[in-house]
Amino acid sequence: MSNREAYEQKLQAKLDEWQAEIDKLRARAKGAEADTRIEREKEAERLEAKREEVRQKLEELREAGDDAWGDIKAGAERAWDSLSESLEKARSRFK
Repeated sequence: MSNREAYEQKLQAKLDEWQAEIDKLRARAKGAEADTRIEREKEAERLEAKREEVRQKLEELREAGDDAWGDIKAGAERAWDSLSESLEKARSRFK
């Protein structure tokens, strides 16, 4: 397996993990008070949008030629970091 394939698999696994976290946030929102439920649902929507951005970057990585792969990987890592940070903030706010 090449480094590229390993990176793509790692990113896909992380996307799956993040989706599970977003789903947990939504599940907790259902049992919360109205104001909290709305806030958590909005946060889940923001996280979904960021997750979709990372998923799109993964697709770009899969389709990219070797010469463009490095540039697209850098963009994917920025999106990855942004989503990871946002999920961490949501976890700490909604414990």
